[in-house]
Amino acid sequence: MEVKVVDEMITMSATQVRKEWSSVVDSVLREKPTFIKRTRDYMFLSDFNILEEILSTYKFHAEIFTEDDGTITISLDEIDLVENDIDEDKALSKMAHAILEYSNDYYKDFTYWARGDRKSHIPFVFKSLLLNDVLKIGGLIECRPGKI
Repeated sequence: MEVKVVDEMITMSATQVRKEWSSVVDSVLREKPTFIKRTRDYMFLSDFNILEEILSTYKFHAEIFTEDDGTITISLDEIDLVENDIDEDKALSKMAHAILEYSNDYYKDFTYWARGDRKSHIPFVFKSLLLNDVLKIGGLIECRPGKI
């Protein structure tokens, strides 16, 4: 049984999009995103502002630990990343850099990483790639005291 992903009334065929590429792009940039169907495949074409809005609720959550030596360790919930430094600000900065680096690596080999257990990372990867700014990414990390 084939699942209808998007109502055919609001879906453009890939052939129609190819024929009207310039006007489709203008419409997407100035009016609204569009759904495209090619055979059994469905796509969504949008400008970055819409994608940013879709991802606006995504934030990073982490546990923060004070180690025996006084350093701070931050363990991210959404992506298996852990960073440690001499204080919370430096540890957060390292974590933000690690998130952006991870996101770039993930995207470069998207076919491999977007399968299985790491599929849930996709919105966080795209969020950080869109931001492309470690200060903004760091500002999205919500820390809570860690439990040992």
